[in-house]
Amino acid sequence: MGIVVSLEESRKEGWKPSLDALDAIVADDINRVNRLIVEKMESRAPLIPQLAGHIVAAGGKRLRPMLTLAASRLCGYEGDRHIALATCVEFIHTATLLHDDVVDESMLRRGQESANALWGNEASVLVGDFLFSRAFQLMVSDGSLKVLKILSDASAIIAEGEVLQLLTTNDTETSEEAYLEVIRSKTATLFAAAAKIGAVVAERPKAEEEALESYGMNLGIAFQLVDDALDYSADQAALGKTVGDDFREGKISLPVVLAWRRGDDNERDFWRRTLERQEQQEGDLERAISLMEKHGALRDTIERARHYGSIARDALGIFSDGETKSAMNEAIDFSIERAF
Repeated sequence: MGIVVSLEESRKEGWKPSLDALDAIVADDINRVNRLIVEKMESRAPLIPQLAGHIVAAGGKRLRPMLTLAASRLCGYEGDRHIALATCVEFIHTATLLHDDVVDESMLRRGQESANALWGNEASVLVGDFLFSRAFQLMVSDGSLKVLKILSDASAIIAEGEVLQLLTTNDTETSEEAYLEVIRSKTATLFAAAAKIGAVVAERPKAEEEALESYGMNLGIAFQLVDDALDYSADQAALGKTVGDDFREGKISLPVVLAWRRGDDNERDFWRRTLERQEQQEGDLERAISLMEKHGALRDTIERARHYGSIARDALGIFSDGETKSAMNEAIDFSIERAF
């Protein structure tokens, strides 16, 4: 029988949460997913496996497909459908990364040159389209209209989220509610779908489907909140992209929303100049971070992440205790504690 150690007790012993337990539980399955990824990236157009392989090989935590694999295990599934569906989830995610980097003009992805930096925007967009198409082929091959609806709906919502983010970019008066709608759509929706289909393939009751969907949604929100805080507080090596990218691109994330609300007129003039008018000069990023620290914006963004992490943890409450549930809970802790 495993011994559950609270996060607070573990911290006292110098332990830090990680994805190691989740990695170990799904190790065999994730190897099968990786093999299927390579197989399905094959194409008569050599640039497709070359470019797609670059972003896949760049690493990343594979957290989304791992959620599908772990949720399937949590629900007692013993078949093979979860392998192709986890691959589908990863293809959707990778396609969105390729498109995101073009829209954001990002030169780094996971600490390496982005695909668009190496091959150009046109190739990145088209290979992203190819991966979306491969994802839909995998959905259709699964044969379940329910799975097809869950993942196709998620793909549409992700695209809507990207458009919503375009509408809020450079708008310093964006509300916290509008910001949350963006991250629910563009990030958390795929987490939710990835986890939910684990219960679907296992043919579990609706309550378990909804519990895993809630777990994924709230984990995804917490994950993105921490990412947005890290953009103003991490070092480049840890973040895997250039620190301050969101600031330079004029993106309105929660740390900005909170600093704007809590600042005075002079500070709001600073945010208007740097984010709305994009008139940035040397030292502006440092001042932005200073204002966020002054008003507790980074601290409170992490506290919001903890709130959503708690909801994700509660969602797993209906499942029996065990190593899989414990590892999925630790994934929540990891997603938040990586900020420290």
